[in-house]
Amino acid sequence: MSATDALQNGHASPDPNGHASPDPNGHASPDPNGHASPDPNGHASPDPNGHASRDPAGDLEADALDAYSRIVVDVARRVAPSVANLRVMRRGRGGQVPAGAGSAVALTPDGFLLTSAHVVAGPGRVGRASFVDGRELKFAVVGVDRLSDLAVLRADGNNLIPATLGEAERLQVGQLVLAIGNPNGFEGSVTAGVVSALGRSLPARAGRTIRYIDNVIQTDAALNPGNSGGALVDSAARVVGINTAVAGIGLGLAVPINAATRQIVGALMRDGRVRRAYIGIAGGPRPLPPHARVRLGRSGGVEIVEVAAGSPAERGGLRAEDLIVELGGHAVERVDDVQRLMSYNAIGQQLEVKVLRGDRWLDLQLTPVELSE
Repeated sequence: MSATDALQNGHASPDPNGHASPDPNGHASPDPNGHASPDPNGHASPDPNGHASRDPAGDLEADALDAYSRIVVDVARRVAPSVANLRVMRRGRGGQVPAGAGSAVALTPDGFLLTSAHVVAGPGRVGRASFVDGRELKFAVVGVDRLSDLAVLRADGNNLIPATLGEAERLQVGQLVLAIGNPNGFEGSVTAGVVSALGRSLPARAGRTIRYIDNVIQTDAALNPGNSGGALVDSAARVVGINTAVAGIGLGLAVPINAATRQIVGALMRDGRVRRAYIGIAGGPRPLPPHARVRLGRSGGVEIVEVAAGSPAERGGLRAEDLIVELGGHAVERVDDVQRLMSYNAIGQQLEVKVLRGDRWLDLQLTPVELSE
């Protein structure tokens, strides 16, 4: 049939370029392969059976949403059984009275839990830990370290599901994280967000002593009262932080899980307390300038943000904006490197400190003291 015959019979024929042309009623007809062609406005027309064709852009968006949802659902399913709802009690004149609430993360099958120190700090604190499987267990406080805002509890039970601990040093700004806890007593609540910032410092106080918790994680995952002590989790269901504070709307903070906090948790489980050396600085990671990279063969150091008055650091001559690159003969690239060196073994030991101050290299000395509450 010729094109003329096709038009006379009311059927669309291909144009000289092989595309289907509209029939006399203006409708797009199938191309020679039977596929619907777009109408003159560029919209997909129904196929010969009257069904609308799929929009690839819409399908991609739906698939992306489904992938995001699958991650959140999977992580929540895996981690929620390891997060407990805490009801904290204290001894009063008439017996035990409520003293607060929070969350905790199971560390071991035999009952060790990790939470925030401010949730359980105070004399005579006891309570109950409830889990999503319906179990409710009594707990006692094993050890509290106010200066890291971490505490270890021991629940009266076995066969807990321990969480997998991750490494906060591997986090990146923009990375997906979930906060799992029990805000306002609602068990197993999950909020999702991203890592908003890294390397924050958070002051912690014990009596007259102030220590800065370094490398604190900032997230926009919603945190509410009762979330403290709960888990901040990455997309692989690893606990990378312990939720500790709400600094504002959309601004939650979490104590990082790293080598320094692992040492603290281990000391609390073993001894019920933490002995640590103290030099009196708050700092954050900073890239080295090019000439320092060439000289040292590495890319980063720790910039001092604040020096505590009367501290060993002040007595040793350290100042804000100094860049620490070496401490006690060990290379310093991250805040974690400094914290790891502040074990009880460093108390009273003179340490050499190499710093970059502007364009000058300085070799200073300081002697850590025991950090006491």
